[in-house]
Amino acid sequence: MIELTLIGIGTGNPDHLTLQAIAAIQEADLVLIPLKGAEKDDLAGLRRAICGRYLGPSARIAEFALPRRNSADPDYLDSVEHWHDAIAHAWQTEIRCHLPALSGKVALLVWGDPSLYDSTLRIADRLARELPVSRHVIPGITAIQALCAAHTIPLNRIGAPVQITTGRRLRDHGWPEGVDTVTVMLDGECSFQALPPEGLSIWWGAYIGMAEQILDHGPLTEAGPRIIAARAKARAAHGWIMDIYLLRRDPA
Repeated sequence: MIELTLIGIGTGNPDHLTLQAIAAIQEADLVLIPLKGAEKDDLAGLRRAICGRYLGPSARIAEFALPRRNSADPDYLDSVEHWHDAIAHAWQTEIRCHLPALSGKVALLVWGDPSLYDSTLRIADRLARELPVSRHVIPGITAIQALCAAHTIPLNRIGAPVQITTGRRLRDHGWPEGVDTVTVMLDGECSFQALPPEGLSIWWGAYIGMAEQILDHGPLTEAGPRIIAARAKARAAHGWIMDIYLLRRDPA
């Protein structure tokens, strides 16, 4: 039986790891590290650094090229399904290669937390259809927690709800009903531009928890253009960017 553990590692600071996460890494027989291309080698580098600090002496590291989603496919959900199938196949290939008896502890270091806008658990379900696998999750610090901590703000107003959504849904559907606070993830297009900016404030962060961290906040009418420019500049400098933001309606 393969014991697959998905370990949340936070958003870029190795000190985000919990004691439970460290123990799981030290117990692993095999750690899978996805490679997302040279422009995102920082992400693999962080995982390598964590393994270098905590991995047990008998463990092995297997780096593999992460399949890419076909962004040209007009059917977004269908393209994601095929992408996840390809990733599960890549995991299976590495596990069969390094643990041919199909027995041992396999760890995957997941950015942020495996339960929040991350598909690692869904891919693990696919793997379990092909191999004898038990699945375990070690929760990690989420980008939302790290964003609020960096800006020293609470996520919600007193007794008020919060909606977590994606840039795609914000663009397609506008401001969600019944909430005054919206946290937006997986947004590569600064989708706040689709909203009337008056009466909204934004708290934005990129590379949260990393040495490259960038923060900005203020009324959306003022901060929005700054964020768009800063995001473009950072992406050009690093070749990649991961960011998140919180929008809040100003009190009436």
